[in-house]
Amino acid sequence: MSSASVKWGEAGVLSLSGVLDYRTGPTLRKEGKTLIAAEKAPTLVLDCSAVEKSSSVGLSLLLAFMRDASATGKTVEVRAMPQDMREIAEVYGLGELLAGR
Repeated sequence: MSSASVKWGEAGVLSLSGVLDYRTGPTLRKEGKTLIAAEKAPTLVLDCSAVEKSSSVGLSLLLAFMRDASATGKTVEVRAMPQDMREIAEVYGLGELLAGR
């Protein structure tokens, strides 16, 4: 069974961990949206350093979290995106969108 979590680390840093796939994605989406809406910091960091494995669901989560943050006026930075997520982003032409994030 896959395990994953999304939770606040240091101030303004939302940490994703574990396996991001179709089994964990729906719960992470709901939890992350709620956490982002409640955060008061003007800048949000999506930290992926503890992601063990990711399907396209992980990339979809990042994009959804970026939209959630933008909707509340926050800027977003993606930290430590794993290689498998980077490769998927390139296939979908999203490399530039996530570059430097």
